[in-house]
Amino acid sequence: MVVMLLDHVRDMVHLDSHAFSPTDLDHTTPILFFTRWVTHFCAPVFVLLAGVGAERQADAGMSRASLARFLVSRGLWLIFLELTAVRLGAFFDFNLHTIGLFQVIWAIGASMVLLAPLLYLPLPALATFGLAMIALHNLLDGVGPTAPPEGSPTPMGNAVWMFLHQAGPIFFPGGQFAYVMYPLIPWVGVMAAGFALGAVYRWDVARRRGFLLLLGVGATAAFLLLRALGVYGDPNPFTAQPTATRALMSFLNVTKYPPSLEYLLVTLGPALIGLALLERTGPMGWASRALETLGRVPLFYYLLQWPFAHLCGLVLGLLAGQPVTHLFLSPPDAFRLAYGRGFSLTTVYACWILGILVLYPLCRAYGRKKREQKKWWMSYL
Repeated sequence: MVVMLLDHVRDMVHLDSHAFSPTDLDHTTPILFFTRWVTHFCAPVFVLLAGVGAERQADAGMSRASLARFLVSRGLWLIFLELTAVRLGAFFDFNLHTIGLFQVIWAIGASMVLLAPLLYLPLPALATFGLAMIALHNLLDGVGPTAPPEGSPTPMGNAVWMFLHQAGPIFFPGGQFAYVMYPLIPWVGVMAAGFALGAVYRWDVARRRGFLLLLGVGATAAFLLLRALGVYGDPNPFTAQPTATRALMSFLNVTKYPPSLEYLLVTLGPALIGLALLERTGPMGWASRALETLGRVPLFYYLLQWPFAHLCGLVLGLLAGQPVTHLFLSPPDAFRLAYGRGFSLTTVYACWILGILVLYPLCRAYGRKKREQKKWWMSYL
């Protein structure tokens, strides 16, 4: 959650943040590349731990039927927020021409809805389903309908496929526009695997830490092997580069939209190692307590961090005398007009640190109120 804010501040503040991808090796710099790359961990860990959290509720005594109903209702709520509150915070615009960007909150919400019927599978079958989708979905990379002529409405079959596996824009007959950044495959599989992983939290600490460490090392080793061989796992293979730094960047430059097998291995592998190493049985230090405070109110934090990042870009633009029209538009117009505007990465990092300092006390206050009042609606925020 802390690292995620860095990515969204960069979106709103950095010079030419939409002129090229920060992972485009033909244009990027090492510091820009790794500023973006480190945020790759956010979405996979969010989705995996959403599955773990669902299993923890089942283990705490919630029936499968009650949990399924909760997942459906919460999932639909997240999809609604993605297309309304998240969009408004990210773009300060709500015109009907753009339906919205289907980003990580949509993926989590839709995956929750689809996880609900899967709860009735035996746990080994659910784990097999999740792992199979993660491992095999790149076999679908060459599958898909032919793109229509430019400017034409997107055929229904194309649109369905894009929601399932192929990121990109969807144009509707009335002129409306949507962009699917997070197709559901393999995110549903990641959440299902997370639900199965939640069962290890019934084990004693030593056994659990050993299992998480072994699983994380195995996933990371599988990434290194697949990336080196270049035969399967990512449509963007590793290529030779003129310097060691560029070679490392190429090796790590995995595909996020949709997330390739190698992308998931290189993010979830180290994340599992981190879960093992960071688990403590004794008193927590101040840093752990601060992170736990944020982690108790993840959606509240998420809804606040978008407008904060957006306001950073707006205030800095006004102070510098830059045009800020693009900060009141939805994509694709917002991205087109953003070219040539923005600030250095140093400014991005300063805004990021400021954001943590601003959002932390708000999250702490809401978390305290959430614990004390225990209102039913607070489980949805």
